Amino acid sequence: MTRLFAALYDPFMRRTERHLAAWRAELLSRVAGRVLEVGAGTGANLPFYPRGLERLVLAEPDPHMRARLAARVARERPEAVVIDAPAEALPVEDGSFDAVVSTLVLCSVADLPRALAEARRVLRPGGALVFLEHVAADDRPRRLRWQRRLEPLWRRVAGNCHLTRRTHEAIAAAGFTLEACERESLRRALPFVRPSVRGVARRS
Repeated sequence: MTRLFAALYDPFMRRTERHLAAWRAELLSRVAGRVLEVGAGTGANLPFYPRGLERLVLAEPDPHMRARLAARVARERPEAVVIDAPAEALPVEDGSFDAVVSTLVLCSVADLPRALAEARRVLRPGGALVFLEHVAADDRPRRLRWQRRLEPLWRRVAGNCHLTRRTHEAIAAAGFTLEACERESLRRALPFVRPSVRGVARRS
């Protein structure tokens, strides 16, 4: 299933990525220094990272996604380092990064509080968690009911993707200070994954 998911991911996301590109570019323009991306997937963020970063590390635990990521890194950002690591267990030192990037990945981690605790651990004090995630449709009760109905099946076919997580609330609960958080519908996506949040949270 993971091999098939990796093969289909980019074609499935193509229309949505046309809309996401502006969001990715705006968010990633803020990062500098040493940057770690968790759940880097097939490398959708690569074109948007600023040049001249001190260090760029891309963590991806799925071997099929990671193979596609490594091939893209070799073509586009050969200075980046690809590592095999889940968001819940990052093999890096405490306080060793200026920014951690998470885009469309915290929906699918097995243990969200642990993944956020790891992000906080590896960030220096004042470091930034830059995030873009789809979330529960709390402002659309009918859509939220559909999310709840579809979630068990969706998790099986979409790499453990949860439709009803409230990731921005989990980020705050993990000890981050939300510096910016914007909620907006992700146009061109399937209706039950359109509610999204994006922004920056700081490690105190």
